[in-house]
Amino acid sequence: MQEKIKFKDKFIERYSQLTDFEQFKETSLSFLRRSIRVNTLKMSVAELKKRLGDWKLDQVPWCKEGFWIKHATTDRRDIGNLAEHSLGYIYVQEAASMIPPVVLEPKPGEVVLDMCASPGSKATQIAQYMKNKGILVANDYRGMRIKPLGINMQRMGVSNTILTISEGRFFTKPVFDCILVDAPCSGTGTIRKSLKTLLLWNPNMIRRLAATQKQLIAAGFESLKPGRTMVYSTCSCEPEENEAVVSHLLEKYDNATIEKIKLNIKTSNPITEFENKIFDSRVKDCLRIWPQDNDTEGFFVAKIRKI
Repeated sequence: MQEKIKFKDKFIERYSQLTDFEQFKETSLSFLRRSIRVNTLKMSVAELKKRLGDWKLDQVPWCKEGFWIKHATTDRRDIGNLAEHSLGYIYVQEAASMIPPVVLEPKPGEVVLDMCASPGSKATQIAQYMKNKGILVANDYRGMRIKPLGINMQRMGVSNTILTISEGRFFTKPVFDCILVDAPCSGTGTIRKSLKTLLLWNPNMIRRLAATQKQLIAAGFESLKPGRTMVYSTCSCEPEENEAVVSHLLEKYDNATIEKIKLNIKTSNPITEFENKIFDSRVKDCLRIWPQDNDTEGFFVAKIRKI
C-alpha cells in the first residue's frame, strides 16, 4: 500500500529538512488509533468506563478525559455508531486534537472565543471545562460549517454557547478572557486520516494559508483582554503556518509573549529558521508534535499571553 502512494518531490525535499522523512512517511501511512473524549457535562469517566465494558480504554497522558479505544474481543471500529456517541456521552476526537483546550485552561464564568470552531471538537471540550458556566462564543465563517457545529453542541449538552458566523479577522474588541485560534491549515499532520492532503499540497497553497493565519492570530490577540492568554494551533507541520505565524505576531506586538507549555507528551524542537528566514527566538517555547512522536496526528500549539 505504502509503495503506491506518491509523495511529491518538493514535499520530500522540504520535509527531509525538517524531520526524519522515512519515520514521518511510515507513521503518516499507518493506521491511526481511534480515540474518544468523555463528555463530563453528561457523564463521569468512571460511569462511562462501566458502560463501555466491552471496550478497552487506554488513557491519553495529556488529557484526563481522553482515551484510545479498542474493542476487547473483535476488530470493531465503528465508534460513531455507539449509543454513547449519539447520546453525547463521548466525542470521537483525535488524541492530539485534545491538546489546545487543555493548554487554554478555560474556567467556569469566563468569556471565551473559539474563533474557528466547526465542527466542534474543541468547542465542546472548552464548554466542558467551563462546566456550562460563562459565555463561549463559537464562531465560524460559513453557514454550512455552523450546521455540524450546532448539532454537536446540542448533542453534547452545551448550553452556554453563542454561535456566530463571521470571518475571524473581524474580531477586534478586547472582551475575551481566553481565545482559541485553531486556524484553517494545510493539514499535513493529518495525512494518516486524509491521504488527499498529499494531492492538494503545494508551496503556493501554504503561502496563501499563512497569510490568512497571520490575520487570524492578530485578530485574536486584538480581541484578548490584557493579562490573559490565547492559544494558536494547527494540525499542520509547516513552519510557515506555525512558527512563522507566531513570530509574525511577536514582531507586530510588543505586549505579546510566549508561555512554555508543560504536558506529559513527547515533543520535537520547534523550527527556529526555515528557507533563509530566522524566527523570533521565543518560538522555542511552542509545542511541535510530529506524527511519529506519539503515534498521533501532527500538531502545533502556542500559548500566547497579552502582557
